[in-house]
Amino acid sequence: MKNLIEQPAWLALNRHYQEIATNHMRDAFASEQNRFVRFSIKHEEILLDYSRNRITDLTMRLLLDLAESVNIKEKINDLFAGNPINTTEKRPVLHTALRDYSSNPVFIDHENITEKIATARAQLFRFADEIHTGKRRGSTGKPFQHIVNIGIGGSFLGPMMCANALLDYAVSNLKFHFISTIDPDHLHDVLSAIDPETTLFIVSSKSFSTMETMTNTKQVWSWLAGKLGADAPRKHTVAVTASKEKALTFGIPDERIFTFWDWVGGRYSIWSAIGLPLILMIGANQFSEFLEGAYEIDKHFQQTPLKSNIPVILALLAIWYTNFFNTSTQAIIPYSHRLRYLVPYIQQMEMESNGKSVAVNGDRISYTTGSIIFGEEGCNGQHSFHQLLHQGRHLIPVDFILVAKPHHKTSQSQHDLLLASALSQAHALMQGKTAKEARQELKEAAGSQIHDEILNLHLAIDGNKPSNIILLDQLNPRNLGALLAIYEHKIFVQGAIWNINSFDQWGVELGKKTLPVILEQMKGIGKDSFLDHSTMSLINHCKKIKDKS
Repeated sequence: MKNLIEQPAWLALNRHYQEIATNHMRDAFASEQNRFVRFSIKHEEILLDYSRNRITDLTMRLLLDLAESVNIKEKINDLFAGNPINTTEKRPVLHTALRDYSSNPVFIDHENITEKIATARAQLFRFADEIHTGKRRGSTGKPFQHIVNIGIGGSFLGPMMCANALLDYAVSNLKFHFISTIDPDHLHDVLSAIDPETTLFIVSSKSFSTMETMTNTKQVWSWLAGKLGADAPRKHTVAVTASKEKALTFGIPDERIFTFWDWVGGRYSIWSAIGLPLILMIGANQFSEFLEGAYEIDKHFQQTPLKSNIPVILALLAIWYTNFFNTSTQAIIPYSHRLRYLVPYIQQMEMESNGKSVAVNGDRISYTTGSIIFGEEGCNGQHSFHQLLHQGRHLIPVDFILVAKPHHKTSQSQHDLLLASALSQAHALMQGKTAKEARQELKEAAGSQIHDEILNLHLAIDGNKPSNIILLDQLNPRNLGALLAIYEHKIFVQGAIWNINSFDQWGVELGKKTLPVILEQMKGIGKDSFLDHSTMSLINHCKKIKDKS
């Protein structure tokens, strides 16, 4: 098989890029009155407007040819069928099965896993009901008022992001806290804000050996034992893990362990028991709506022709910029305070999934995969990094994420201002301002007798900066589930076209293996070390400072 960049479809795209690279979207919008109609997709309560991209009808046909040339439909089928597409770990990737409401069987090693999933979900729902009704209480008999999730990576970002996104749909007065880093200040801040008698800790770790999570859990257990007695930690803790035996060995009672499976990747695990904090916040019925929203996108992804398939179109546009315009960065900008933590969630999902340099067959690849994802809540970003988006030399594609209808009805006029802010940014990025327009503005502002050519140059803005607008009718559990599934599948399609494994993360593991060696050196018990001179010098410097104190 030819290398991807030697494929006819890739070469055709490269020739096309050379032909249209200097075209300006301003001219396209001036001459194409139906551009929005041609380059937008509506699916249920989500609209994708991709008209502000440096594309033509031919661009999209060639991008779709690229997808078809790598048999993308077959790869999508492999994902949902449970084939071991995580080739390095020899595992299927079936987070989609966690939200499959079709009642169709899903098999792993000839075993239908749908019953396992239903049983695990029912256990979670019963537990949440017991917390909400006060049936399950702490060691002193008081009902729980605080929920503290201890986890990192997907065991932190997903629950934290979703709990903040759906705060308006809370069904109880529970207060939620999230501990991730091993910085003791983080742990101190959370423990200072809670009452041990009324706090439930959720320890979320797929392996139940994650250094940060287990270190924080040990500290929490010591704190609980000191406050409430030696038996209290077990009564105030539940575990979410794929390694039940390790949780039992740690001391978590069997009935307080919620399991999920090794075919659920950490960054795709919010649909599993990792979503327990969200279940406790919004309840079983609304969590089911969250799952159903994702399931509707799963069906859309499987069944919709590629040309009208939202995740496929987003993936192809990302490849267009990454591999032909040589962009390295993408901005995700939600104009929603509730979605302010969506950026780090997508950042992990994409950069951990597609930050690869080896093809599935082991060949080193010569083309770029993945993007550097960054962003900020919309209006805040306008007053920090948007200047670079508009006038910097970087070409940075943007996804603007908007919510059409506010949750609080009394704030419609202010919400209109929020939407207008987002749309003005998208328009300005595309349109820019010509030197002629800038000159005319100067004349109108300062009078026709004054002309400052240098200032005029500063006011001119190139424009031609691409963006997508993803518009949700309203931010609710169903639409949030759909939005997350769209990005999951977009990232999958990119990885499938790039011929990489989007479901392992060996780079993450390297630093974990080095950490114990450094820690031994810092404690003064390390033997011969492979560490470099600079690292050893820093360790010794830190030891001197510690010894002085």
